Amino acid sequence: MKTVGVIGGMGPAATLDFLTKLHAATPAASEADHLHVITDNHPHRADRNAAMRADGPSPAPSLVKTAIGLAAMGAELLVMPCNAAHAWADDIIAATPVPFVSIIGAAVAAVRAAVPDVTCVGLLAVEATQAARLYHDGFGPGVTILAPDMDVFMPLIFAVKAGDTGADIRARMAGLAAALVAGGAEVLLAACTEVPLVFGPADAAVPVVSATDALVAATLAAAA
Repeated sequence: MKTVGVIGGMGPAATLDFLTKLHAATPAASEADHLHVITDNHPHRADRNAAMRADGPSPAPSLVKTAIGLAAMGAELLVMPCNAAHAWADDIIAATPVPFVSIIGAAVAAVRAAVPDVTCVGLLAVEATQAARLYHDGFGPGVTILAPDMDVFMPLIFAVKAGDTGADIRARMAGLAAALVAGGAEVLLAACTEVPLVFGPADAAVPVVSATDALVAATLAAAA
């Protein structure tokens, strides 16, 4: 199987969640059956939301440096368990010939598999992901994208990044999701890798697709 390079740290707990799920999903009978994974869990990158608002520097140089470094260490494919950072995916792809597995493409495919005739998606994603229209473009015409109340959602994400995954955070995230369902969402897409740390399928009345889980599946397929 191919060696996987992980452009991580956005945030660190989300990267560890991806790695844990990747390990659990690997069909291994012994330790030697697991993937060779090289991870750069680097949290000191420019803020993606500020960069998208033009209020701060771009994370592209850091992302590119990591991609080149992972390739030099032997990575044969690259993944990045951060949705918002995919606004700069083209910079990564241009910097190295190593194949890049997109969380956006993986998650769109997972949603369409879960709800084949989907027309309305509730997108639990941060400002940068929404502003870059990563999923709007990913789903294309015919699919309406609903966003949560960002004045509530963003503080919840920052709280999770700070380590708070308690009952209050979980309840408030579920409340935002319920509002999207009430607004017509047929499926909820956890399109920030912090969201699955506090929200899952048991918390909603419609199907919930985790972009993290979708990337895990796509990584295993690409590494085979």
